Amino acid sequence: MGFIKNKKKIIKPLPYLYYYFPVVLFAITGFFDSIYLSISHYRNYVDMEYQSFCAISKTLNCDTVSQSPYSILLDVPVPTWGILGYGFFLFLLAFAWFEQARKKRVWTILILISLFFSIYSIVLAFLSSYYIRSYCIMCLLSYAVNLVLLFYAWIIRKRFACESFLIAIKLDVIYLLNQWKITIPSTSIFGIAAILMLFAFPPYWLLDPPKLNNSVPTGVTEEGHPWIGAEHPELEIIEFSDYLCFQCKKIHYFLRRLIKSHPGKIRLVHRQFPMDHTINPLVQEPFHQGAAKLAMMAIAAGEQGKFWEMNDYLFGLSKGVEALNMKTIAKVIGLELEPFRFAFQDQKLRNILWYDIKEGIENHKLTGTPGFVINGQVYEGQIPAEILKPYL
Repeated sequence: MGFIKNKKKIIKPLPYLYYYFPVVLFAITGFFDSIYLSISHYRNYVDMEYQSFCAISKTLNCDTVSQSPYSILLDVPVPTWGILGYGFFLFLLAFAWFEQARKKRVWTILILISLFFSIYSIVLAFLSSYYIRSYCIMCLLSYAVNLVLLFYAWIIRKRFACESFLIAIKLDVIYLLNQWKITIPSTSIFGIAAILMLFAFPPYWLLDPPKLNNSVPTGVTEEGHPWIGAEHPELEIIEFSDYLCFQCKKIHYFLRRLIKSHPGKIRLVHRQFPMDHTINPLVQEPFHQGAAKLAMMAIAAGEQGKFWEMNDYLFGLSKGVEALNMKTIAKVIGLELEPFRFAFQDQKLRNILWYDIKEGIENHKLTGTPGFVINGQVYEGQIPAEILKPYL
């Protein structure tokens, strides 16, 4: 009877460069992706005309993700942290190429860094799915990059027989300290950059309108619509807006700042156009839920001569109106509580709101917000730069 001797098949790893250079390539991809996302985040808040290329739909929309509070971590935009993180990853990766690294050093530290990147990516993906309810294509690219970096760091440790995890970390640190003339100054630069970001990063995402004061007149048109700015304007802008629309808020604040600079030349007239399925016939499924109630609160405040105070308050709210307390809001704005607390049941206020929506749809053919009427011409989404150029 014959016997067959089992032999363990030995898998010879590919040359080191087949593993190393893909890691470099993916880390560089993550670095430049973070640069793009940082620029996009900045422009979302400061550029009135900006719309990213990946603002494709309600579900796939980089701008929606940038505009969410989850795009900020420790008072710094998440992609800006990405620039620093990928930069540090690439810095350490350079030491894995040196001959004295013996294809083993630094990879255990890199696997820890890429593991942190990947876990945070999973957290962000969860937030996009269940809270933001929109996905950013370029963010998804960074999630994929992080998972690939984790896989490669793990496979390199396995292929080139790194020591056990704790021993390998110790040896990695010793290896880097032996290069102290490079590692200590460079690591200090990354550390200082992180500290400066934590304590000195400009909060450009905090959109605030100019303070209301007597230097900028306010009033009501003959039709009963609130206005702010010039009593006899060179340029009148009628805005149809939604308090839960980020673009509405951004352009409204931009126009308010412009009016402050030219109080005798520009007038802004506000009209309500909540994209709330409970009242707007354009909206066929739940969207901007609660926006109609916010609009009625603004109209109710206007009945007491406090429209612009309430307008600023409502635009300053974060998304989500479930926890609004009418008593608290009335106190903050300076309203009489009794007529205000029953605003949602007031048919007169609802008729005013419905009239704005009806006129926006029937007379101006609006399909969304923000919408603007200037000299009889309708503009959706933004105002052409040439109209505002003389006042910039």
